[in-house]
Amino acid sequence: MSLFVPFNNPKFITLAQMIYRIQFEKDPLLSKEFDDRRKRLMYADITYNISFLFTAVRFQDEKIFKEYAKWFHELLISLMKDFSKERVTAIIVEHFRIMKTVIEEEGSSILSQQEISTASSYLLSAVDAVVEQREDDFSESGFLHGDHLEIRQAYLQALLEGETEKAEEIIEQAKNSGITLLDIYEHILAKTMHEIGVLWHRNIISVDKEHYATSVTQTVMSHYYEEIFSRPRKNKVLVSLAVGSELHEMGIRMLSDIFEHEGWDTHYLGAGVSFEKVMEAIRLYKPQLVALSVTMPLYLPHCEEMVRGIKEAYPELLVAVGGQGFECSSTLWRDWGADYCGKKAMDLLKWAEYPCKS
Repeated sequence: MSLFVPFNNPKFITLAQMIYRIQFEKDPLLSKEFDDRRKRLMYADITYNISFLFTAVRFQDEKIFKEYAKWFHELLISLMKDFSKERVTAIIVEHFRIMKTVIEEEGSSILSQQEISTASSYLLSAVDAVVEQREDDFSESGFLHGDHLEIRQAYLQALLEGETEKAEEIIEQAKNSGITLLDIYEHILAKTMHEIGVLWHRNIISVDKEHYATSVTQTVMSHYYEEIFSRPRKNKVLVSLAVGSELHEMGIRMLSDIFEHEGWDTHYLGAGVSFEKVMEAIRLYKPQLVALSVTMPLYLPHCEEMVRGIKEAYPELLVAVGGQGFECSSTLWRDWGADYCGKKAMDLLKWAEYPCKS
């Protein structure tokens, strides 16, 4: 079973609505605590929770859902500041237990009996992970570690204060000081944008501020396109894209720029690209490497189908995958037939220049 169950599938909707209804029945206080907006958000969360669970079940990988559950717990604690941490934890634990009961009793229209048993087991593990999670277990961005910390801090501050020109000047000064463009991309821009995501996740900045920071950083990157595209060519071609309806394209765009800077001809297809369009691009551009990025594990099934389809049609074509979606499951890509999986663009570049099985 593929477990590709879209949010608008009637069977999926039935499960989500049942979980939503039972949660309020078992915890009447929620009706008083949650206004209409929070109730709508709660239903949306339920659909995502089911989808992440189904993704984990599909790949028989408990860690996918367990790590998601911890992330979800941390996010709600950050967003629901008017609730005690104990109350938030209790709501989530009860929610996962209700999910377990509903899936066991009503999930046979979507899942096999073995998949239902697996889902139940993963939900129990998620409950344990949430209950045991301490505040000092919450995500660490690594922003304060590594090279060029002062420049990163200054750039982050300019973004948070909405000072576009200052942000651009900071990066320009870094470039003029002798810091390579590749270092600027990987050690300043990429790490700062990751920190921006962490700040949003912890409800310290709004999503509007996150979008602003992304827009400014894209503009900063565009200032260096003349240099990037004027470098000597190596007669090697990269096709890159973000898999599924990903909104987080910054990482794969940076990777494409780095490859272009190092002499590759790159074709970034964007996000939400169909398999047919990817295959059309491969036929047209004849790449040596296709790079696929997944931020949300929710899109791992899409990535699997794309990798398998590409390798079936072009067995010798190198296919690399990466992104935060693979941090919860580091071995799936091998089963799909992909040739490489990694976190850093420069590591992939070095591998692609002298490819070998990882």
